[in-house]
Amino acid sequence: MHTPAVGILAKALQPDEAYCWATHQGAELDLLLFKHGRRLGVECKRKDAPTLTPSMRIALNDLKLDRLVVVYPGERRYTLADRAEVITLAEIVAAGGGAASLFKKPRR
Repeated sequence: MHTPAVGILAKALQPDEAYCWATHQGAELDLLLFKHGRRLGVECKRKDAPTLTPSMRIALNDLKLDRLVVVYPGERRYTLADRAEVITLAEIVAAGGGAASLFKKPRR
């Protein structure tokens, strides 16, 4: 899912800047996106029910992400932690240009 999903996400989100991120210790993030001064981390997973990993926690803190989105091929959206949410790939594709709403602050 990673390579095709990353391309779909980059096209749908239309970020100002996009990067892959990794540390020497092994923490990584599939996409680090910047748009309108906000930082969005994107991780693509094939799992049925993704969970928050140590790598995601490191990315949230070290990169000072406004939001972390875990994209998966499942059917439901749910919250993982403060500033971290699981979203279906189908939802992002269906939103098209509306996927830019991922850069808005999540509701609390």
